Formats: sequence, C-alpha cells, structure tokens
Amino acid sequence: MIFQPLLNWSQRTSIVTQIIIGLVLGIALALIWPEAALKVEFLGTLFISALKAVAPILVFVLVIAAISNKRPGESSHLKPVLWLYVIGTLSAAIVAVVASSFFPTTLVLADAATGMAAPGGIGEVLMQLLKNAVANPVDALLHANYIGILVWAVAIGIALRRGAETTRQAVADLSNGITLIIQAVIRLAPVGIFGLVAATVATTGTEALAGYVQLLAVLLGAMLFVALVVNPLIVWYKIRRNPYPLVWLCLRESGVTAFFTRSSAANIPVNMGIAKRLNLDENTYSVAIPLGATINMAGAAITISVLTLAAVHTLGIVVDTPTAILLCVVSAVCACGASGVAGGSLLLIPLACSLFGISNDVAMQVVAIGFIIGVLQDSAETALNSSTDVLFTAAVCIAEAERNSTN
Repeated sequence: MIFQPLLNWSQRTSIVTQIIIGLVLGIALALIWPEAALKVEFLGTLFISALKAVAPILVFVLVIAAISNKRPGESSHLKPVLWLYVIGTLSAAIVAVVASSFFPTTLVLADAATGMAAPGGIGEVLMQLLKNAVANPVDALLHANYIGILVWAVAIGIALRRGAETTRQAVADLSNGITLIIQAVIRLAPVGIFGLVAATVATTGTEALAGYVQLLAVLLGAMLFVALVVNPLIVWYKIRRNPYPLVWLCLRESGVTAFFTRSSAANIPVNMGIAKRLNLDENTYSVAIPLGATINMAGAAITISVLTLAAVHTLGIVVDTPTAILLCVVSAVCACGASGVAGGSLLLIPLACSLFGISNDVAMQVVAIGFIIGVLQDSAETALNSSTDVLFTAAVCIAEAERNSTN
C-alpha cells in the first residue's frame, strides 16, 4: 500500500520534527509557486477548524471528569497556578513598558481606523467576562465561550460528586474517548501548518512589515525576553532547579504550534497532550490549562503596553513613573479580559490610551497599525500566551510532586 511507508514514518518521527518539515515545505512552495500555495490554504483552515471544534467539548468533558472524580482531601493546586498567571502577566507588562522607554517608537498616524467598537473601560471588560460566566451552557459550547464552559463544567462536576460510581466512571470513559479524538486531530498538525504557512507567505510576504520594523522589534524583543528570561526565573523560583529544559520543551511543542494556529483556544488540546506526557496531575492541568487560555495573557499585556506607548511617544506626551506603573496594571487587567473581547488585545489599546487623554480616533489608528503587523504580532503573542499556560501549570505540578515525595 502506497500510504503505509508514510504512515510508518509518521509514527516513528516526533510531531515537532514533522511540523518543522511542514513549515519548510510551506515556505518553499510559497516562494516557488505562489498560486499553488494559495490553493493549499484550505488544509490549514480545516486543521484550525477541527481544533476549534473539539477544544470546547474537550474542556467541558475533561473538567467535569476531573472534578467529579476528585477524591475528598485531594488538592488540585489551582491557586498556585493562578498566582503564577497573575505574576507572569504583570511582569510582561512591566517588561513592555521598560522596553518602550528605552526604545521609543514613532508611528505615522494618517488614516483613522473605522468600523470597530472598542471597550469603553475596564469595567466594561470585566462585565463582559461576568456575562460570559453565566451564559447558557449550550451557547457557550457553540461559541467557544471558555469562561462559561468552565463555570458550567465546574458546577456539573461538583454536582456529580454525589452521583453513583458508575456515573463518574462513565464520565471518565467519555473523557478518555474525547482525548483519543484530540490526539488524532493533533497528528494532522504538520499538514495543517503546511497549508497555513504556504498561504500566509504567498499572500503577505515581508514587504507589508517593512515600515514597522522597529515597532515589531520592540514587540517581539519584549516577548522573547519574557519567554527566555522572566518566565524561566518564575519557574526556577517554583521548582528550584534549572528551568530551561522545561521552558524549551513548552516553547518547542506548544509555542511553535500556537505560533501558526494563532489561537490559544485551538492550542488547548496540544497543551493537554503535553501535560499528559509529562505525567502532571490531571486534576490540576485539566482546569488550569483551559483557564490559562482565557486569562493568562502575557503576550496581550505586551501588545497593549507597547502600542499604547508608541502612540504616546508619537504625540510627544511625557510619561511619569506613576502613570507608567498604572499602565502596567491596566495592561495586565485588560490582557486578562482580552479573550472576552472581539479583536482581542488590539481593540483594548484605546482603553489604555485613554489613560493619557489620547482620543479614540487616534487610538484606533494605532489599532489599524496593529492589524497591519498582526501577521507576526498575533502569532508571537499567541505562542507566548499558550506556551506559558502549560509551563506554569507544569512548574506547579512538579513542585508539588517533589514536595509530597520528600514528606
């Protein structure tokens, strides 16, 4: 059979190696035959659609199974993970503000962006999150409202603790079945990324980014600094040993996939698979990773801070220390609500700009620039956000496991 050797090779070769091969082939096809590259975009579209389709039901079932089968007295260690999420997001905002101060960027603000509605304040963002939390469960599943999915899954899981043992076992079996489906979808990642990369390179190339090199350099530099310096320091504080093997693993296996799918939600199954291979506590990661995809937004905090300060520098506004500190806090809070806002982090920029009295018309011009550089900005932001979800969850699980083994 002609496909048997290919199937055998795919089973012997790591998924990361296959993704890199798909990446290289996609770039090569876009450069050699752009017309054909555009026609294979459907492979990437189908892959992302499949991930987004299975992710909500995966989260819903896994969280119900984890909570309903949790034995009394067991700890899920969720609180330490949440603290790392908060510290990581705030640290990212601080890095972005410092980087923008050392490398101020001036933008060309010409045509105002139109046709987009940004949140009017932090209260509006938080109110939207509360509305998502009490949404109809069917609607939450249909529209991938992960806050609503988590709330209902936790509630059902707690309720099922009083159920019969056979009921809880049935939920666990359903969870295992969904996990197998997820693994099958993830095996298609190399093909999907091949289609995504080929179409992206053929469509945009690098010319559209030429005028925004410095802005991109500050954004990507801040994200790299957080990924390679700040996050490892946080992980080292938690596990008290060399953090880089774990950091590289999360960046390689989660960050690379998230970079090309550009969706934290679509990357939840990937992170779940990494956590399972690392033998982490399922009671912890089955809740912490989906929650992280919603509120752990270090990359979004960087985007909001850097683009806001680019507008500030362009307009010649002086930023004092108290205002810079306030911007860090506002960026971190806004970032946590980015997943509840259509357009994500970019449409929260006007909110941060309002701290400096910048008009909405000017702020929306900055948003338009954000969409122009979004090919790289959004990809790098998602890679940082998603890889940090599994990194911090793994750090807490490893630390707790080691502490328990010494007691």
